[in-house]
Amino acid sequence: MLRRKARRVEGDQHGDPLDADQERRVRAVLALGGVPQADLPDGVQQVRLRLLERAAGGREAPRDVSAWAAVVASNLAMDWHRAKRRQERLGERLAALRRPDDAVGDDSSLLSAAVARGLDELPDAQRQILVLRFYADLPVRGIAERLGIPEGTVKSRLHTAVRALRARLHEDEVV
Repeated sequence: MLRRKARRVEGDQHGDPLDADQERRVRAVLALGGVPQADLPDGVQQVRLRLLERAAGGREAPRDVSAWAAVVASNLAMDWHRAKRRQERLGERLAALRRPDDAVGDDSSLLSAAVARGLDELPDAQRQILVLRFYADLPVRGIAERLGIPEGTVKSRLHTAVRALRARLHEDEVV
C-alpha cells in the first residue's frame, strides 16, 4: 500500500506521472468516451500534461491520481466531441455559402483548391479578416467591433489580403 501510494505521487523513474495501470484506465475512458483509436495517445499525453502542470504550479498531487486522471480523460472526450461538432457545423456553414448555381466541374474544384492554398499562406490576421468579410459576410464595421480594432485596420488588412490572394491565383494561372 505504501509503495503504491509513493508511486502514485512520484510517478515512475523516468518522471512519468502516470503508471501503466493509470494509463490503461485513461485510454479506456477516452475510448469509451468515443475518442478514435488514433487520437488516444494524444489524449493520454494531455492527461499527463495537466498532471505535470498541476505539479509545476505548486499544487499538491491529487489524492487519487487514477480517479483524477479518469475525470480529466472524460472531460477531454467531451471536448473532443465538441470540437468535432464545431468543425462539422463550420463545414456545413461554408457549404451553405456556396451558391447552388456554381459549377461543380474541374474549373470550380481547381479554383477552390487554389483559394484554399492561398488562404493558408496568408498571415493569420489577414486570413481572419478575409474569412469574416467574404465567408461570414460581415461588414467592415462589424469585423472591427468583433475584433476590437479600428475600421481602417480592417480595411488595410482586407486590401492587403485580397491583393496577396489575387497575386497567388494569377501566379498559379487559375484566374
